[in-house]
Amino acid sequence: MTVNDTPGDGMDRELTLMAVHAHPDDEVIGTGGILAKYTAEGIRTVLVTCTNGEQGDGPGGVKPGEPGHDDAAVAERRLAELRESVAHLGIDHLELLGYRDSGMDGWDGNGHPDAFANVPVEKAAARLAALMERYRPQVIVTYDENGNYGHPDHIQAHRIAVAAAEMTGIPDKFYYTAVPREGIRQMFEFMRANGMTPDDFELPDDFGTPDELITSVVDVSPYVENKLKALEAHASQGENIPFLRMPPEAQHQAFSREYFIRTTSRVAAPDKEDDLFAGLR
Repeated sequence: MTVNDTPGDGMDRELTLMAVHAHPDDEVIGTGGILAKYTAEGIRTVLVTCTNGEQGDGPGGVKPGEPGHDDAAVAERRLAELRESVAHLGIDHLELLGYRDSGMDGWDGNGHPDAFANVPVEKAAARLAALMERYRPQVIVTYDENGNYGHPDHIQAHRIAVAAAEMTGIPDKFYYTAVPREGIRQMFEFMRANGMTPDDFELPDDFGTPDELITSVVDVSPYVENKLKALEAHASQGENIPFLRMPPEAQHQAFSREYFIRTTSRVAAPDKEDDLFAGLR
């Protein structure tokens, strides 16, 4: 972690949070709460979505490469769903980089020349850097170097966010989203006890983020309903969103807090914090 106790110019400009995500629907689970919370507090919120989601499910759950899957139609629907989600979360600004969805690791879409994962990092980072120059966010949130679970587009989003932050020197604080290992274990046990997972399915031992690495836990419980409505807006991908099939108590348990690893801070902030703007207000 890099910490410089000398504040940058972050306190002299409008407080702004920028979240950098790969696909329509990624904005909800790990950052929907902070986007809603900080908007409600009068902090400007900016969502950057890097791809159009072409490799998502088509009507009736048709998968990429199957007959009837229309990339352009899928993208159009997913972007419409994204705008509805943004409205439920109250996000101030949505910025679309418009790159082609690469698909999951190992999919045929990985090889498409226009896939986001194949765009030179410096080229995509320059576009994101221009947005950082426009909005001048003190706080940036994106994925860790593994994209949280190895998705090529998540990894690319991480790379360009880090590169753009380094190019501009604008963010005062930089965060990775995190899934606490102990919390996901408890959630998995609850789901298995309630018949929500196959009996023979086991979580990998290394799934999630070791709890000791998590620096920041934000209570977003007042915004659980906003997150659920935003997630429901992504109806075309419902088959891939198990949270929508959980009982209400499990949804509230899963969505009431959001977790982050702070990698950089140019302002004095607690080692363990409950506010991503600690040291900036």
